[in-house]
Amino acid sequence: MRISDLENRRVAIWGLGREGHAAHDVLRRRIPDIELAIFCSEAEAKFLGSGNALDRYITRKPTAADLAAFDVIIKSPGISAYLPELLEAQHNGTRFTSATALWSAEHPQARAIAVTGTKGKSTTSALIAHLLRALGRRTALAGNIGMPVLELVDAPMQPEWWVIELSSFQTRQMQCVELAVITNIEEEHLDWHGSRERYVADKLALADVARQLLVNGTQQYLMQQTSAHANRIVFGTQAGWHVDAQAIWRGDSRIVDLATLPLSGPHNALNACAALAALEAVGEDAFAASAALSSFRPLPHRLQVLGERNGIRWIDDSIATTPQAAIEALRSVGGQPVCLILGGHDRGLDWSVFAGHVREHPPQAIVLNGASRERVAKMLQARGGDYHLHVCRSLADAVIAARSEMNSTGVILLSPGAPSFDQFHDYAERGRAFAELGGFDAEQIGQIEGLGIA
Repeated sequence: MRISDLENRRVAIWGLGREGHAAHDVLRRRIPDIELAIFCSEAEAKFLGSGNALDRYITRKPTAADLAAFDVIIKSPGISAYLPELLEAQHNGTRFTSATALWSAEHPQARAIAVTGTKGKSTTSALIAHLLRALGRRTALAGNIGMPVLELVDAPMQPEWWVIELSSFQTRQMQCVELAVITNIEEEHLDWHGSRERYVADKLALADVARQLLVNGTQQYLMQQTSAHANRIVFGTQAGWHVDAQAIWRGDSRIVDLATLPLSGPHNALNACAALAALEAVGEDAFAASAALSSFRPLPHRLQVLGERNGIRWIDDSIATTPQAAIEALRSVGGQPVCLILGGHDRGLDWSVFAGHVREHPPQAIVLNGASRERVAKMLQARGGDYHLHVCRSLADAVIAARSEMNSTGVILLSPGAPSFDQFHDYAERGRAFAELGGFDAEQIGQIEGLGIA
């Protein structure tokens, strides 16, 4: 469905986040006389309302009947596609689309590299864009990473490459991509998808519209699930781009020493392998681009070193919203005394693997906070381990407890392993709060560089 197809239709926008705003702006620009209903919160309607007489704000939660009153609804990604009221309205003839789907329909011939995965997709997307630009390619970086791709639909100068990060909420919205990159598959967002099986199916749906597919060869499950793709490429194995304890390799050729990378942890070195493999897959010179890895600036809230206070290093990994991500964060600071701040919104994920890891590789301390704290505490206490365990209500209390644990050396690491919604709007707000509690300027450290076209 193209934007012009919305003319003379009954159209609503559901959700007034950044994608909702992008859709609103494009419709007002392309079809200025269209009447729009906008389902959003009272605060959004009051604070973000445009004042256009053709906009009608509806601040109650929509019922199936409310939704069925429209021909087309442009839905924000955070609203589950499996809500009963949505499915009923869909059954009754209402079509649902999104900002991502509208962009895709407008640019069917775009040279797009779409990146998804449970973790690593933002860093991998930013790395791909950074490396393409280092080769002199005009490149767009957009999507779930922080700029809806629809914001760029009318860019006066189109890029040579589109690098688009997609969450599992967006992977079914693309029509065709040159290359799909899947960094990994773990368990996440079960509240949105309803089950692990549906989450995996939604993630892997991106492969169905990809001319080529690049997957993480270190994940046997992912390899099995994608084996039928006719043009599958693998990274992370010795035949291609892979990493060991010292370097990134292409087959038998040593390409980049890990000591020169500005990224922490073996998982980030694997993300760099994915980026280099992506360039190679689309015919670009990955070997020439590899030198630019050293100039990449890490994204905020992803193992971001905030600085040092009284001999203690503070690291913000607020993006870590799964237990496995917290394990990777601990691995990245191995060998140092570390106090891990853990916990947040409880989605019912399985913490048993994490509990086993910290029993075998204990940090100095774990400080739990947020809605998941009691359940995770029971799991950790049942497994045991040679570390101090604190249980706090809030992140502020957790930082106080972490400070009390550390003396004049070591690391205070925020890697929650859970979403932020119990205390904060999103992971970025949680990361900024952590920075401020540590005595750092949150505004100076929270910017993602390179969004848009450059």
